[in-house]
Amino acid sequence: MKHPSVKWVVLAILSAVPSIHFAQAGSEIILFDFHLKESKISISNPRNITNHKGYDNQPSFHADMPIVYYSSFNDSGRADIKFYNFKTNETKSLTRSHEREYSPTLTPDQLYVSCIIQRDNGAQDLGKYPVEGGDPLTIIDNLVVGYHVWADNSHLALFVLGKENMPNTLHFFILPTRHDRILAENIGRSLHRIPQKNEISFIHKTDGQNWTIKKFNPASDEIAEIAKTLPGREDLCWTPDGKIVMSDGIKIFWLDPQKDTVWKEVEIKSGFEFLKGITRLAVNAEGNKLAVVVSE
Repeated sequence: MKHPSVKWVVLAILSAVPSIHFAQAGSEIILFDFHLKESKISISNPRNITNHKGYDNQPSFHADMPIVYYSSFNDSGRADIKFYNFKTNETKSLTRSHEREYSPTLTPDQLYVSCIIQRDNGAQDLGKYPVEGGDPLTIIDNLVVGYHVWADNSHLALFVLGKENMPNTLHFFILPTRHDRILAENIGRSLHRIPQKNEISFIHKTDGQNWTIKKFNPASDEIAEIAKTLPGREDLCWTPDGKIVMSDGIKIFWLDPQKDTVWKEVEIKSGFEFLKGITRLAVNAEGNKLAVVVSE
């Protein structure tokens, strides 16, 4: 009797483990100049900063440097963290590990890039790599973490995958005490710290595709509604002055939650031909660059 090879045993185990990162479609990251005004937003001067066959996704900006971090599949089909310098036009790898790394995020102290580390045993831990390169440190290894955002150096909001058909949940995790609690169920993958505020935004999927952008205030321990999403869309980003940017997959829209209830269209001065299958978006801290993930 023939015994299954180790390769097929590993694949069988992985197929039984819930995951949000396997079987990802090919994608590219387009970097636009972002023109932000009080009553109008426009984009221009598109640049394909990945130009690589396969998965390139989950862009996030360095707080002070002209750098975009992102997750990219290598030739072996595993995701590494890369970064692109849009001043020098150079691309470098932060990780070349045997694991899979997703959702790169600069830590508040700017010493590390935190990310989801997907392991061959099916675990999805939260870890961090030194910004200059090196071995990772594990932050959280007792939850199946899908996405994360830092409230400050010791507090995190987490998207945790539900097990056995249970809903995905929003957790608030305090690192010094390891205290973890669930804030909401049925949430989207887009977690952000709201600019100029110590609050976290998330998307609550509670009514078909009529979803709601909400915020959590750790100081008051309160959750409040901000606005309605575009129908069935869960990816957004914040501008430095507190506007929200989303896409319906083809067009890009924005909303000022302090004033508006209706989404307004971003003017596309150039680069419309790139905009297909839009998902994730990110705006840098200066408010002059927009990274857009599109279909390959």
